This record gives sequence, structure tokens and C-alpha cells, in this order.
Amino acid sequence: MDPTNYNSWTKLGLVERVRQLEAELQRRPAAPEPAPQNGDVEAASPPGTTKPKVKRKMDPSKYSTRFIALKLAYLGKNYGGFEFQAMGNQPTIEEELWNALTKACLIFPEDEKIVDFNICEYSKCGRTDRGVSAFGQVIGIRVRSNKPLPKEPEQTTAEDTEEGQTEEQEPEVKKKPFDPIADEIPYPMVLNRILPPDIRILAWCPSPPPDFSARFSCRERQYRYFFTQPAFSPEPSAAGGGAASGWLDIEAMRDAAKRFEGEQDFRNVCKVDPAKLITNWSRTIFESDIVEVQDVAAALPYITAAGFSPADFQGDEKSFPKVYYFHVRGSAFLWHQIRHMVAVLFLVGQRFEKPSIVTELLDVGKYPRKPGYTMADEVPLVLWDCVFPDLTQADETPLSASNTHVDTMQWIYAGAENSSKMRSGQFGPFGALDGMWKVWRGHKMDELLASQLLQLMAEQAGSGSSTEVASTEETKKPQSNKKSAQSVRLYEGGNTGRPAGKYVPMEKKDKLESPDELNDKYARRKGFVDAADMRARRNEGKDTVMQNDE
Repeated sequence: MDPTNYNSWTKLGLVERVRQLEAELQRRPAAPEPAPQNGDVEAASPPGTTKPKVKRKMDPSKYSTRFIALKLAYLGKNYGGFEFQAMGNQPTIEEELWNALTKACLIFPEDEKIVDFNICEYSKCGRTDRGVSAFGQVIGIRVRSNKPLPKEPEQTTAEDTEEGQTEEQEPEVKKKPFDPIADEIPYPMVLNRILPPDIRILAWCPSPPPDFSARFSCRERQYRYFFTQPAFSPEPSAAGGGAASGWLDIEAMRDAAKRFEGEQDFRNVCKVDPAKLITNWSRTIFESDIVEVQDVAAALPYITAAGFSPADFQGDEKSFPKVYYFHVRGSAFLWHQIRHMVAVLFLVGQRFEKPSIVTELLDVGKYPRKPGYTMADEVPLVLWDCVFPDLTQADETPLSASNTHVDTMQWIYAGAENSSKMRSGQFGPFGALDGMWKVWRGHKMDELLASQLLQLMAEQAGSGSSTEVASTEETKKPQSNKKSAQSVRLYEGGNTGRPAGKYVPMEKKDKLESPDELNDKYARRKGFVDAADMRARRNEGKDTVMQNDE
């Protein structure tokens, strides 16, 4: 590997390199120094300069290694995705992991500034996109261990073994056997001290199954996509509860979500990557539903007042807005599949489409080409968990909703290796929970202050003579003015609705090119006859079917 190829360097490594070059320029003398004479150990340093401190490196040959699995969580809003991107504008989760692993000397690359996970048998379960979070991401990796290396047998000479020359040796003291958990490096605690506070190692598995791969051994991935009810701030003019009001039809969304379950063709509910040359668009969804999040409601009384809420509104004003999430479990997902699924559900929730649109989109005969609709925002999406069942049984039994949700991995959660480490591992001023409390409280204060200001502004707006809300009798009637019929606010998972003009039904939207057409076009750009020709020349050992959503 060329160390001057800066495309694979971490940002910290690049900054350090710039500093080194600047230091060399400062140390460079104005005139060439005379060559050192014979007997001189090294040339004298320029006046006024000090020799830079050299960081002593650990000798990898003196330490044993072990293959483990790590379960980690991260809030992805401030990151450019999970996978390392050398030229990205934001740091990635993998870059932060690399920096922590090398700083803790758990892996030993030749150059810490160059990201190369190939040195440590690395695998990852999912590739979350920019802004997407994960609470159950899993990686497999070989790291340094505390387990002592086996001692080499001492060599004896012939003189030592001569009769009468040997002395009675003292009996060897039996050492306590190495405990692979209690005596091991507390990996979560060590890494959490180095990682940013919004990236946490939750647990580690000391003995993954043979031939474990975080990607291919996973049999179920669970995602959750969070949203509020109402989706955005309602307007008095939209009190009828229609598409422009921000209020979602939760029951219609639940009906639509259930239609995703089972083995379906999702080519119209994902984004096509022609470089993958995928031909199989069938994926199995074990469970798909809309679930209310309990005990997280924030009181904003103005949204349930007359003129803002639907005519048939029923509920406690102190319990709104509510929070829901789209819950989905499946064996594998296509690129951006979940964000497309959510986008369709939001169209149903705003009553732009009926729940039957899901069934129609999954019917390739009715929709051979994907309609041009926008996928949902990335920030509310969370890779909730990755499940690794007993692979020996899973090979004999077909995958289903009943035999994949039990995780058989032996997870040791942070601080649970030893009761004496519990305080420093989980609780206390340096524990994982205390660190995450700081993150949570910072966001909670932002939410609290913003909600108080929002309610205050709503009360001030309602008290002005020029902005008085219409009477209850008038506002409870469905609105049917020409402007609202021609212009809608389309909710796509972001913080507010997007003005979208007049809504065009799915069946009348412009249709994109089919996956086969996109694949052929890509192959011709690469010099092949078509996608089949390019696919035939590719290495058949490469997997092009399984592809995680984000």
C-alpha cells in the first residue's frame, strides 16, 4: 500500500501529517548544514529547536489475539454514514472506530493513519447511510487479548542432564487459569473512553460461532422509523384533518404496513444501484407494523385546539403530539428499501393514496416501472437490532417470523465482565450510562426550550386581532377552498411538510427506467454488451444479492 495515497487516510491522520510537515519546515535551517564527521552519532539540531517525542509502539508479537464480536450504538445525525469514506465531508462511524481501536492498541496496522480493516478479519452487519442511527449494529473483529502467550520450552544442555549434575528443582507453582471473560480486556469500557459520546460499545461476544461473519451470519435485521402525530404544525385553514393539516391517518398506515409482510418483489420500493447488477428483487418481511411509543408525549395544547385539530378529534390535549414508529423485521433489505416503504406509508397517512397502493406497487405486472416518488428523510431511521440465531438449525428450517428473532450470541454487556467493574463500566461518573445521560439531557433541554417557545408563539399568534382563529362551528367544517385543493404540504419524514403544489397520484406519476434497463445502460458505459455480459464476466464468487437498506 502506498503511504502517500492520502485518499485512504483518516482526517486525524491528515491533520497530523500537515502538522509534521509544518514542523519540518520550521526546523529546516536557512543554509545547508555540514555533513557529520566520522564518529558523530547524529548531526546537531538547529539552535532553539527540540527533538520531537517519538511515540513508543507496542510490539504485536508479544501479545495474543482473539476474534470477538462487538455490539455498538450510535446517533448518526452528525456522521456521514457507517462505512468509511475517505473524501466525505463528515466523519464516519468506521473512521471513529478505527481511531479508537488503534489508539487503544487493540489492532496493529503498519500505519494508523491509513484505514485498512482487512488486517483484523473485520466484518459488519449493516451499512447505514448518512444521518441514520443504529442501536444494535454488530461487527466482527480480531483484537489484542490479555491471554498470555504460551511459553516456549526451555532448552537443556547435555551437561545439565549428566548423572549427578542435576539439582532437585523446585516444584512449579500452578498459575490460575486464564478466565476468557473476567481476566480479559474490558473492550467496551476501553473503547467508550476514546469514542465520541454519541458512539457507544454496548456489549461484546467472547466466542462467536465458527466462521462468524457479522454480515452473512445475520438472519434478521430490525429497523424502526420514528415520526410524530401530527407530522408537522397544523394550520387553522386545514382543520378538516385532510392532507394539508399534518394529521396522519394511523389506522390507514397500519393497514398499508401489513401489506408489506411476506415474500415480495420490492423493485418499486427501493433505489436501484446499477453497479450491483441485481436480478433478484425478492425479499422476505417477517413483520411490518405501526407502533405508538409510550411515555414520550410532549404537551403542545395549541395543536388540539379548535381550528387546528380534525373535526372528529378525540383525545387528551396533554398527550399530543404523540410519537409512533414504523417497525419492520426482515432477513435482508435492498438499498434504501425502508425509506421508500416509509414514504409510501406517509402518502397513505396523508390520504393522498389508499392502503391498496402498497399491494399495487408490489405487483410488477401493474407497475413494471417504479413511479417517481421521493423517499423519506434519513434521520428518523434506526437500525434497531441484528439477530444471529443458531445457524445449524436455521440451515434446516426455512426462515420465518418464528425462528429468526431469537439471538443466540453470548453478549457480555459493558461492565458485566466483573462486578467490580460494573460501576466504571456502566454507572458512575465514567460509566456508559452517565455519558449517554449527558447526551440525552443536552437534546432534552433543546426539546424543552423549543417546545416552550413554540407554545408561546402559538398563544401570541392566536391572541392577535388579525390572526384570530375562526369560530368552532366554522373550523369544524371541512375546508374546500381552491388554494388548498391546488397546493399541498407533502410530509416525507423531515421536520416539516414540503410545499408540493397539486399532488399527482402514484398511477399518474412519471415512471422511471426499469432495473433491467438501468443495468444494461450501466454495463454499456463500462464497455460490455449488456448487463448479462458484464455479469457473466464478473467473479461468480462475489455476492451481489444481499444488500442492506441504508
